[in-house]
Amino acid sequence: MVLPSRFSVRATTLAVAAVSATLSMSATASMGNLGTTYGVMPIDVATAQSLSMFNDQVSATYYNPASLTRDSRGELTSGILHAEQELRSDNPNANGDVVSSSPSQHVLIGMKTNLGSLTRFKHPIYLGFIAGVEKYGKEMLAFKSETSETGQYLQNGKEPLFLNVGGATPIWRGISAGASVRITLEAAAQLDAVSTLGGETSRERLAVNAEPTLKTILGTNIDFGSTFCSKDDCFLDGWEAALTYRTKSSAKTSVGSNIIVTQTIPDPGLSLTVATIDSFQPETIVLGTQYAGDGWRVGGSIEQQNWSELEDEFSRDSIKDQESVSAGNRIGFDDILVPRVGAEYQLNENFAVRGGIAYEESPLKTTRNPELNYLDTDKIIVGLGVSATYNRTRLLAFPVRLDLGYQYQQLQERDFTLVDYDGNETNVTADGDIHVISGSITLKF
Repeated sequence: MVLPSRFSVRATTLAVAAVSATLSMSATASMGNLGTTYGVMPIDVATAQSLSMFNDQVSATYYNPASLTRDSRGELTSGILHAEQELRSDNPNANGDVVSSSPSQHVLIGMKTNLGSLTRFKHPIYLGFIAGVEKYGKEMLAFKSETSETGQYLQNGKEPLFLNVGGATPIWRGISAGASVRITLEAAAQLDAVSTLGGETSRERLAVNAEPTLKTILGTNIDFGSTFCSKDDCFLDGWEAALTYRTKSSAKTSVGSNIIVTQTIPDPGLSLTVATIDSFQPETIVLGTQYAGDGWRVGGSIEQQNWSELEDEFSRDSIKDQESVSAGNRIGFDDILVPRVGAEYQLNENFAVRGGIAYEESPLKTTRNPELNYLDTDKIIVGLGVSATYNRTRLLAFPVRLDLGYQYQQLQERDFTLVDYDGNETNVTADGDIHVISGSITLKF
């Protein structure tokens, strides 16, 4: 975490830096989220999330918990995701035009099982969870909150801990419903100390707490053929629809310190508090539909993401809501609609190919954001992928499935005005390229 550099007392700066190090915050992060920025599993990456609401893998706990009912078998999945990015800004005052090139590297694990056998009613109740950890499992909390003179990208970078737990059950003829929770962290740290002007501290007391917060995801799925034509064939066979609602979520951190500086600042000392958010995910409503034929399917979805709520979150953020910035120049966000379309084709019993495309408008409304200088652009997202199913396993009762997914994101050019701490303005054009590759292995049981 990078804190504002305008503290008059060196000891206080060192104290807050010590607290930040205690929280193990990385030097790079984003307002994004693994599930919406790239896709959780390879099938989500490959279809640009266009068919994610109808997938039976454990990533359904995030996209549409009701889809956990699509396969009655249990599932154990592990995978990796690597996103390589080059985010650019032609700023003559910066060293080069690449603003960020830090990759996102996730290791993923998920499991699904039917808990219905635990009850006397034998009604299927599916439970699933999925977790993703940055830097191939070595980094639990990727976090950065700072002001910037040269520009910083809003959504792309390392992703925080991704954790979802949910359940689902069939309701009635082709209709199922599910719910899950997205788990984020709220961290708080407090440091009390006595320090000399040279930064040597004594009588230190440090307290750090991190609490999970639970945000709800609700989903429902309807198979029109099973619902309205359960006994005979009809024109509705093959058609499905799904609806999902995700509440907003964010990671939050507050750092407080109280420092007594000998011969300079007497008791009760100098108090400093910094409260900031990261990895904000807006309230999202998704409506999707698909048509499945003999060995193929095609479908899509439309998402409404309510990013305007982030303005209120920033107003309570001591880093992002700068007092020196006038109300008319403060950052603004728009609610956006994200269309996605994709298809899948089963080549034979063992191989399937899929692809998808999406267009995502930038939620960043203002192009002049003094001190923060956020950059964000519209994106064209294209994905391709393949699955291979190995049926004849010597030891396992069910086939083993391998998935690979590739995604390319082209960040469209957009003009911004950067404002440094002295009020000098620089006109820049932001753009970029992101390449994502993901792989997984799935065992059924």
